Amino acid sequence: MPSHIPAKIQNLHILPLSLPTVPSCPYAATHYLYLRPDAPPPDAEPTPDTARSLFLANLPIDADESTLRRLFKSLAAVTIERVEFPLAEGEVEEEDTGVVVVQGTEVPLSGRGRKRKRGQSGQVKGDGASLPRLWEGEQIRGSGGQAVVVCVDRDSADAVIKAVKRLIKQGGKAEWKGRDDLGETRYRSHHRLTYPPRALLQSRVNNYLAHFATLEAARAKMLAKQRQVPDEDGFITVTRGGRSGPARLEEAQAAQERLKEREKKRAGGDFYRFQTREGRKRKEMELKENFERDAKRVREMREKRGKLRPE
Repeated sequence: MPSHIPAKIQNLHILPLSLPTVPSCPYAATHYLYLRPDAPPPDAEPTPDTARSLFLANLPIDADESTLRRLFKSLAAVTIERVEFPLAEGEVEEEDTGVVVVQGTEVPLSGRGRKRKRGQSGQVKGDGASLPRLWEGEQIRGSGGQAVVVCVDRDSADAVIKAVKRLIKQGGKAEWKGRDDLGETRYRSHHRLTYPPRALLQSRVNNYLAHFATLEAARAKMLAKQRQVPDEDGFITVTRGGRSGPARLEEAQAAQERLKEREKKRAGGDFYRFQTREGRKRKEMELKENFERDAKRVREMREKRGKLRPE
């Protein structure tokens, strides 16, 4: 290991990796991986897996679970239980509740208990409702990626740390065996997935529309059932639409806006009933006065017409 490269930075051990050569870069290159025993954040409690976990930083861009398993096996011949990568930006992994929102109504689905990823748009992936993938295999990670490697036990995690210290002391490098699906192969598959055949594209559109029609039918059935089942307070939900089902969400929102405008107009009016009666009487008096005034004007016009005599 070069003398200007430290063996450790704070509590992070520096593991030099020898990257394989590729036709586009036929030169030897060294990548530095940082690792330490995993620790929970300051405001969190340690989990049962914390003691047997290792935190990795500055991962190579083609790192995935298989490549890290090969690396740790070459270092200390240990077995990894799993590798946890942080989610990509805009994705949130959460427990599926078995519910999807259709036109503002939550519709229950079958197959609960699975974990799904939600994108920035909030739309559930899978079940025929997601767009097809444009890249094959694992995603390429950004520079400086992180991961948590969970070993089978604490002794395996300690054995990896000891093997890294021994390798650093000897001045050696660990061999990094990257993925084989990068380069030209990756971009050819990306082009093929970006421009699928017309028949395949049509089938995906048909599947999506059939899935949406199924959800709409489930929504209508659920709303029809709500009109007959009382809620926890003993009230029955009253909806419009009869057999054809309640009004659509857009129509309900428009009716609500009209009601708000009507309430705004009534906000400055009379509040008590006697004030309403007096206001009605005033309007009647005004109409009567206007009628009498118009009738008087008509009589005057008739009298003037009768006084005129033709020559």
